[in-house]
Amino acid sequence: MANAIRAQQLMQRFLTRLRLTAIQNRLYTAAAAPSTPAEAAPHVPVLCETAIEYLQPKPGGKYIDMTFGAGGHTRKLLDSCPETTVYALDRDPVAHQLAQRMSQEQNYEGRLIPMLGKFSDLPQLLQALDVPPRSFDGMLFDFGCSSMQFDEAARGFSIAHDGPLDMRMDCGRGGVSAADVLARIEEADLARILRVYGEEKAAKKIARAIVEARNALQRIETTRQLADLVAAVLGEGHRRDKLQRPSHVATKTFQALRIFVNNELNEINYGMVLAQELLLRAQGRLVAITFHSLEDTIVKRHLNGNVIEGVANPLPLKYSGHDLTHDPELMESFVRSNWRQLHRHVILPDASEIARNSRSRSAKLRAAVKIK
Repeated sequence: MANAIRAQQLMQRFLTRLRLTAIQNRLYTAAAAPSTPAEAAPHVPVLCETAIEYLQPKPGGKYIDMTFGAGGHTRKLLDSCPETTVYALDRDPVAHQLAQRMSQEQNYEGRLIPMLGKFSDLPQLLQALDVPPRSFDGMLFDFGCSSMQFDEAARGFSIAHDGPLDMRMDCGRGGVSAADVLARIEEADLARILRVYGEEKAAKKIARAIVEARNALQRIETTRQLADLVAAVLGEGHRRDKLQRPSHVATKTFQALRIFVNNELNEINYGMVLAQELLLRAQGRLVAITFHSLEDTIVKRHLNGNVIEGVANPLPLKYSGHDLTHDPELMESFVRSNWRQLHRHVILPDASEIARNSRSRSAKLRAAVKIK
C-alpha cells in the first residue's frame, strides 16, 4: 500500500528530525497531567452485547481486549463468564490506569491483566508475561478514539473543546504532537495526509493555508486555532458526513492529523496480522468494531484474504485479475483467507443503541473465526 508506506516514511522522518522545545514540553504536560481515571468522562461501549455474543466466551478461555479504553467491553466479557481471563491492552496511560484499578476489584482479581502499549508492542509485552503464541480463544478491537479522549480538552482531539493541539493517544510517551507536525511538515506531504487519511477534497487548499500561516510566524498550537483556520479557508457552516449528519468543516482535517500522529492505519494492519499469526489459536474468534471506512477496509481485506505480504491490498478482489500477474503463489494469496466470517453483512447498531449513544452511529462490527 503505497500511501501507507509513504506515511510511515514521513513519520520516521519526523521522529529523527524532531527536538522538543520548552513549549512542546509544556504541551506534553498539559496533555498528560489533567487526565486521571477518577476524572475521566464516562464511556459507553459500542455494540457491547453483540461483541460478547460473537466472542462466545467459555470457561477457562483466554481473551485479549486490544483497545481497553474505559473497560466496558472487558467488564462485560469478564462478567459473562466468571472463569475467563482477559489481557487488556491500551496505549493510553489513562486507560491503563483504569485497567489496573479494575484488575484490583474483587471480582476481577487475577483474571484481568493490564498491558500498556501499541499493537506493535504486543509481541514484547506478551513475551515478558510468558504468554505462548496462539494461546487466545478470542480477541476484540474497538478502533478509534474513546469518548474519554474526545471529551478531555487537554488531549487536543476534539473540535468542540479548545486545548493544545496534541492528539497523541499515548499522552506523549512517544512520537510527535499534531502541533509539531504542522510546524515542520512540507506542504505537499500535508496535502497528501489530509487527502488520504481525511478523505479531504480541499486538501491542497488547507495545506497551503497552514503553511502560509506558519510562514507568517503564526504557529498553530490549539484546536481552536486549527478549526478556525480551516473554517476561514472553506467557509463557515457545516458539511454533511457520509451518514448525512452535520459536521464541522475541519472534522476531516482533525481525523487525518490524528490518524497520522498515532500511525493508526499501520497499527490496525499490524494488529490484524498479529491476530492471525501470533495471537489466536485455531477456531479462535475475532471481533472488530470500526468507525470509518479506512479502518473498516483494512479489517475487511484481511478477513477476505485480500492481502499482499501482510498488508491489506488497496485494490478490491474484483480488480485482482489473473492478467495482472503470472505468479501463481501471489495470485493464490489474493483469494486465500484464514478466516470464516460469522455473518453475511456488516453489523450496525440498532436505533435504540444510537438513541442511547450517538457516537455509535458510524460503528460497524465484523466477526470471524480463525480457520487454522
